[in-house]
Amino acid sequence: MQSHDIAIIGGGAAGALVAIQLLARADASTRIVLIEPGDTLAQGVAYSTRQPEHLLNVPTGKMSAFAGQPDDFLAFIAARAPRIPRDTLAATYATRREYGLYLQDRLQQAIAAARTRLDHVAARVLDLDRDADGTVLTLDSGATLRATRVVLAAGNTPRPLPARGASALAAPRRVDAWDYAGVAAIPAHADVCIVGTGLSMVDAILTLAANGHRGRIHLLSRHALLPLAHTTAPGSVEVDIDGLLAMDLRARVRQLRRLARAATAQGLPWQAVMERLRPHGQALWRSLPEHEQRRFLRHVVRYWDVHRHRVAPEVHARMQALRDSGQLQLHRGRLDMVAAGQRCVQVGARRADGSFLNLDVETVINATGLELRIQAMRNPLLEALVGRGLVRPGPHGIGLASAPDGALIDADGRPQPALRVIGSLRIGNLWETIAVPELRVQAEQIAVDLLGQA
Repeated sequence: MQSHDIAIIGGGAAGALVAIQLLARADASTRIVLIEPGDTLAQGVAYSTRQPEHLLNVPTGKMSAFAGQPDDFLAFIAARAPRIPRDTLAATYATRREYGLYLQDRLQQAIAAARTRLDHVAARVLDLDRDADGTVLTLDSGATLRATRVVLAAGNTPRPLPARGASALAAPRRVDAWDYAGVAAIPAHADVCIVGTGLSMVDAILTLAANGHRGRIHLLSRHALLPLAHTTAPGSVEVDIDGLLAMDLRARVRQLRRLARAATAQGLPWQAVMERLRPHGQALWRSLPEHEQRRFLRHVVRYWDVHRHRVAPEVHARMQALRDSGQLQLHRGRLDMVAAGQRCVQVGARRADGSFLNLDVETVINATGLELRIQAMRNPLLEALVGRGLVRPGPHGIGLASAPDGALIDADGRPQPALRVIGSLRIGNLWETIAVPELRVQAEQIAVDLLGQA
């Protein structure tokens, strides 16, 4: 059985950031393995897209993989576009493909400069068990390997289509928004229904538009809210963060509305208020008692998301043009059923007033977002961890419970310093834990802690 000091489970962006930080600090005796079924590291689903229309949702100047080197991604892009002024590049929105290449490049640099090596095992971890000597990982190949410390950097899990008949609807009549090739293969004349109106919906629409789509595009979601745009207008506002943290949820919402109205009255963009809140997202979440967090999840989260998770101005303009032309139609309702007929897919939804919406389309695209509930993820490794009592679901049943340093908390409430978690699985404790600014901080902290460095 192979033995390693540190095993990283997952080779997407989060796993790659942990590997980079470990390689920068580890000595020659430290054995590190990264377990990722794919051949390509450092990209995951989000950054593996090859579609040039899929842009980052954050300007280039704010996307460095390293907190201590805030211009690192900007330098990478500037080297590829030397004739464009850096100030101009900093405000642009690079493609997600470029960001994936950036992470790959920085991982390769870290491997080349390291005193130790990074082993890549192309497999999927199905089980994890603890014994007196550490951790034993069982792979889908049947092989096992041992590690003293483990970092769980599992990627995002798409939510299944929430409708009767969904399991019987197969490709090409049902396509996941993250199946970029599947979306690109939809015939240009086809009428399409996209279920969900978050950021994965935006990807699907941009791909359809880039391919010259002529058919109708129906959008369906319970609240019919679309992502809002970043602004190009300069401006900053003052927000009393400490005062906001002391408020209950209702008072916070009212205060943010007042601040947005005040900013607009002064000729400043309302987005400036959200930018001021951005570094404090975790504190805002943790300062709410659990019953207030539940209220947020029930009543506020969808409105928060469209203001917090904004898109590039050019992306928003493209979507608005499709709406203005009538090709893109927005419907508010709860998906009830999908059924494949001989020539089309029937989509049925219930509106808020109790009436029914019926659509006949050729393809349904599932853009319902990420599955946050551990029990619904259908992940063999997570099921095994819960079954063994090595982990427990996070607050409200979303993500995994973790300590402030990322140590997983077992069924008895005890932190396990040798088992760490990074990224989306910390959402119940942190809420803001998916974007690069949070991932880069978590990755560095985990590397320092696991290597015993101050």
